[in-house]
Amino acid sequence: MSGGVGDAPDFESLATKAIRGLRAYDPGHDLVAWRRRVGPGLIELGSNENPWGASPAARAAVLDSLHALHRYPDPLGGDLKRALAALHGVAVEQLLLGNGSHELLMQFAQVFAGEGDEVIASQYGFAVYAIAAQAAGAKLVQAPALPRTDAMARGHDLDALAAAITPRTKLVYLANPNNPTGTWFGMDALGAFLARVPRNVIVVVDEAYAEFNEDAGSALRYLATHPNLVVTRTFSKAYALAGLRIGFAVGDPRLIAVMERVRESFNVNLAGLAAAEAALGDGAHLQWGLARNAEERARLAEAFAARGWFVHPSRTNFLLVEFGARTSAIEHALLERGIVLRPMIGYGLPDCLRITVGDRDENRRLVAALDEMG
Repeated sequence: MSGGVGDAPDFESLATKAIRGLRAYDPGHDLVAWRRRVGPGLIELGSNENPWGASPAARAAVLDSLHALHRYPDPLGGDLKRALAALHGVAVEQLLLGNGSHELLMQFAQVFAGEGDEVIASQYGFAVYAIAAQAAGAKLVQAPALPRTDAMARGHDLDALAAAITPRTKLVYLANPNNPTGTWFGMDALGAFLARVPRNVIVVVDEAYAEFNEDAGSALRYLATHPNLVVTRTFSKAYALAGLRIGFAVGDPRLIAVMERVRESFNVNLAGLAAAEAALGDGAHLQWGLARNAEERARLAEAFAARGWFVHPSRTNFLLVEFGARTSAIEHALLERGIVLRPMIGYGLPDCLRITVGDRDENRRLVAALDEMG
């Protein structure tokens, strides 16, 4: 008799070598389960979401798109691309849309790296870079981050990243600002780094949090002089559209054309396309949210520092805070009080928690809970 449970093949051995050694991305706590357990009082400060919500124009666009749910979305994302091109001063042919920037980060390794190749990322860099390299069968090379005592504590060391490049290097990932440290680097430093990178090495600058760091500038300025540069962005953070999963990449048209070969058809949904385009047209709401975030981030950082905890410098919508030996106990105690933070054990930072900047009430409740714990 066949078809029983005992007849199932060893799927682990059937997977490719690269996948057999891979760990899935860890999204953190099961928030759906915690919402059911705690109810509407749950304070979610673990996913770097925007507590002030999306533009009213974006919400209206989503509702307006519902009449066409039986239709496929525009496979080219033409209207959104044209809006992005106008905003960032690039050509439509330089744009690639993704189901969040996560999808694009994975695909760059799929296209440009493979068995025997090397992919470079910084220590304490975004977890997806390592997953992307390993899924492609490439070797991940981690360059050491800046020291804990540095002004940009645990941020990218661009000199170390450049020194790690070898003839086997195909791809470099770096985030500005960086998740989970919140640290950043300036455009002069990036320019000096790019000058040291061979032209056959693709450099992916992940600017998921760029809107929070506008004063520092964007890597987009170097696209014309460095065709091996790609910049990725997302609508999940500053634009508060995390639930719709919309990201994009900007690069040389020839590079983007190669990437289009692996892009899934209709990878950005109908509502997402409509909401993102509308959000781009509501600059006032974006700036209002950025201002609120800056105010609350400063208040929260000051509160943590006043209580003796080390706060990493940040130009994002989160703070990386070092709580020391009590980190795990603090995180679990807060969770039992209905406050979700993000543990950093998986990033090699067991003494730290990453804390999303919430609204005024959420931040006050967090600090009050910490004080109650003593």
